[in-house]
Amino acid sequence: MRSTERNETAKVSELTAPAESPASPPGVLGRTLAIIEAFDARSTSLSLVELSRRSGLPKSTVFRLAAEMCRERLLERHEDGRYGLGLRLFEIGERVPIYRSLSEVARPVMDDLREATRQRIHLAVLEGVDVVYVEIVGANLLSVGSRTGGRFPAHATGVGKALLAYSPAAVVQARIDAGLPRLTPRTITTPGALQRDLRQTRTRGFAQDREESHVGVSCVAAPVFGSDTKVRAALSITGRTTSIDPARLGPAVLTAAHTLGRSLRESHL
Repeated sequence: MRSTERNETAKVSELTAPAESPASPPGVLGRTLAIIEAFDARSTSLSLVELSRRSGLPKSTVFRLAAEMCRERLLERHEDGRYGLGLRLFEIGERVPIYRSLSEVARPVMDDLREATRQRIHLAVLEGVDVVYVEIVGANLLSVGSRTGGRFPAHATGVGKALLAYSPAAVVQARIDAGLPRLTPRTITTPGALQRDLRQTRTRGFAQDREESHVGVSCVAAPVFGSDTKVRAALSITGRTTSIDPARLGPAVLTAAHTLGRSLRESHL
């Protein structure tokens, strides 16, 4: 990997990794969530000291809560004494009806789009000012940081801009107020530039990410509207910049998004 790409990957990791020293959260539930959210895709196994640092909790508190969470299978303790997320969290997550239903309806459309384009297909929703990836189809051959359940700042991704373009103005302003961090040299970092890009997205009907989240990677993304006619999710085609032709793939992702939207409306989602 070139040094520039390594530097940009490091920036993305810094922006998407848990904070190292957050303020100690109040209440048992808040402290429990702080421990769970200390884990990420790169850190699936953490020591007691690492859990304490990442959660902002004293080691004695983490030790006590971790023991209780292990008993409830929310965490598991490995033979080397390190902790990992427990199977019960997966079991609980599978019961969340909205996102599971969205993924189930979307998967056939995503499989067809993958087959037609031979690219990586993303399905994402907006949560606060970030996008969360609900479903991904296609091998990750590009060192792309996206993963199912992962999140990225909405302004720096195609799916995020597709969602923001059709969201209320207050949602866009909330993203601006939260900051527009730079992930690559091409990331949009000013409110004016973001607003112009969102207007262009509405004119075209689909958003473009021109190496704004990852160097060497681009995508086209389209909004998906639910049964209430509000933007529900976004669908994207992602690949190496040299393989992403907006003139050809833009209409393809638009057609797939329209198909998925119709399926959502038929399913009353």
